[in-house]
Amino acid sequence: MTLAELNQLSREAFVEAVGWVFEHSPWVAARAWESRPWQSLDELHAAMVRCVEEAPLEARLALIRAHPDLGSRTRMAEASVQEQRGAGLDSLNPAEYARIQHLNQEYTRRFGFPFILAVRGKDKHQVLAAMEARLHNRQDEELHTALREVYQIARFRLADLLGQG
Repeated sequence: MTLAELNQLSREAFVEAVGWVFEHSPWVAARAWESRPWQSLDELHAAMVRCVEEAPLEARLALIRAHPDLGSRTRMAEASVQEQRGAGLDSLNPAEYARIQHLNQEYTRRFGFPFILAVRGKDKHQVLAAMEARLHNRQDEELHTALREVYQIARFRLADLLGQG
């Protein structure tokens, strides 16, 4: 799909085409549609990020909570499956799996939402190191970091959709 084609879509068709970019949160695409036309991938991404930033805290938290735990063996969106596979999180040995599950539980207990990391270009060792390091962040700092990671994931997904990845 091209940016020109996205600019021509109805709201419903746009949400159908792009609503998955922010994990299980098609409301972001529905709101961003109002800001078209976009001249670039960066403009589209910025419009979508702005929609999240302007949303109430509960909507932003719901967006973060829509993401699966890293290394999880539960059912998740295909984009998440591919991203986690690329980081080797689908082939953890038993000790690594136990470690990532423990870190996921500790993180969620501490912050109230799952650990989010744009894993593209990272390996499982980098993911585990990031989880361990971020457990020491303050609540407000980690909310900001989690959203920044959500935005990066969405940027990767948009770039892939537009053939710019």
